[in-house]
Amino acid sequence: MSILADANLRLDANAVDFALLACYFLLVLGIGYAARRRVSTSLDFFLSGRSLPAWVTGLAFIAANLGAIEVMGMSANGAQYGIPTAHYFWIGAVPAMLFLGIVMMPFYYGSKVRSVPEFMLRRFGKPAHLVNAISFGTAQILIAGINLFLLASVIDLLLGWPIWLSVIVSAAIVLTYTALGGLSAAIYNEVLQFFVIVAALLPLTIVGLYKVGGWEGLVDKVSNGPGGEAQVHLWPGNQLTGFESNLASVLGLVFGLGFVLSFGYWTTNFVEVQRAMAAKSMSAARRTPIIGSFPKIFIPFIVIIPGMIAGVSVTELMGENKEALLAEQAAPSGATFNDALLLLIRDLLPNGMLGIAIAGLLASFMAGMAANLSSFNTVFTYDIWQDYLVRDRDDGYYLRFGRLVTAGATVLAIGTAFIASSYANLMDYLQQLFSFFNAPLFATFILGMFWRRMTATAGWVGLVSGIVTAVTVFVLSESGVWTLPGQGAAFVGAGAAFVVDIVVSVGVSYATAPKPDSELAGLVWSLTPKKDRQHTTTGADAGWYRNPALLAGIALVLTIIMNIIFA
Repeated sequence: MSILADANLRLDANAVDFALLACYFLLVLGIGYAARRRVSTSLDFFLSGRSLPAWVTGLAFIAANLGAIEVMGMSANGAQYGIPTAHYFWIGAVPAMLFLGIVMMPFYYGSKVRSVPEFMLRRFGKPAHLVNAISFGTAQILIAGINLFLLASVIDLLLGWPIWLSVIVSAAIVLTYTALGGLSAAIYNEVLQFFVIVAALLPLTIVGLYKVGGWEGLVDKVSNGPGGEAQVHLWPGNQLTGFESNLASVLGLVFGLGFVLSFGYWTTNFVEVQRAMAAKSMSAARRTPIIGSFPKIFIPFIVIIPGMIAGVSVTELMGENKEALLAEQAAPSGATFNDALLLLIRDLLPNGMLGIAIAGLLASFMAGMAANLSSFNTVFTYDIWQDYLVRDRDDGYYLRFGRLVTAGATVLAIGTAFIASSYANLMDYLQQLFSFFNAPLFATFILGMFWRRMTATAGWVGLVSGIVTAVTVFVLSESGVWTLPGQGAAFVGAGAAFVVDIVVSVGVSYATAPKPDSELAGLVWSLTPKKDRQHTTTGADAGWYRNPALLAGIALVLTIIMNIIFA
């Protein structure tokens, strides 16, 4: 990003823009301070005392995902791959979010576990629990680094500060409100940040479309560009997957992205599940991801389309520059696809609107990083520190330790931010991380939930085997032994990890003794009474519009319609 600043491409913010940013930061820190007054126990700090309404947790659920990776990464993908990027939403998110709400939340919420690794502890025992806790914590630090790097990039481009200073200042802001108010501060800020992000990106999309001649003008320009007509159709998405065969590309999207990566992320990733577990009832917990699915359906229009507009209208990303970037070479301008949204903001928005747009970007980055920190501190405190290192201390000790862990995680994220800086398209990096950590966990999780015969030994052996498989595919791809361009390596790695995990888990299960059925009630579908999987339909949970199944059905129909329209 410093290359762009050196080229005199800095955002031209004035006093009005800085005043808007100052107001936004004061509001964010004020929410953190107010939330601190409600924190008296560790449960308040880590899970908001399980007291939040569904609409709050639903918006926080999607805002936690609407971080730097979503906004900058998907706009980068839009500039690089075009409309097929929407697969990350309509194939790679919504179906899994609905499955989480309908099928899996009753197990999470009903068992009163405090984290996903704790659920693994009850189902499989300590070895699987420890592997999951360590792998999850590692993933969150790496992903927090991505959010932090992009947050620092905006400050660098805005103020011209060195990237290392921007990283430290950005980290300090997020640390302050997360350490003060815990999950409640993160969630209420995420709700605020959701609206700020939309207020920033919607006008940018409208102005950008006007500049390129509307939707038809955009389609024409993209079709005649280096990416060609394939970038204005969802299917088969060959450029995105890296497969030349249409059939292989579709299978990669449906199985690799739509099933393994998507379900692995949305149903077992504690960053998201934590928001639902903070809801005040099982009905609200089930509705949380379903409510979040509605904005998720429409977010592509304010993150992918601006990226496409940038790809055909921003000088640094056009012509020979774009051809070089698509060939994974350095562009003469020094720009990368990660810069698409920032460069479009620079070109299109006047002062005042520029301040709102910058606030929206900063909001997205802080939402993502705060989500990583709040989930990491919960898992590290409860699932590693309390269970294995320092047991049986009073609740106040774990509350204080949780705040210290938040600070430590922030320092680690500063280090991993510089790993993220080495990738021209951060979605490539992110999907690799998901293939390592989420795909094998989903295989272990889903098999253990629906197959009572799966044993504790199979739980951790299968999980480790899946992780090793995904890493092996990545190494083979990076070393040139196996050429998988685009994000094909992540899709293949995820699919391979899932299959290997299942096969190993089944084999080990038949060679070892399972737990008695009496210990699996509430943890395995067939051994959990139906009444324990149902929510109340009275009081605050009454009304047809609060029916999780009905809401999920509406979201699914909308998603199918989107796939048909843009096919």
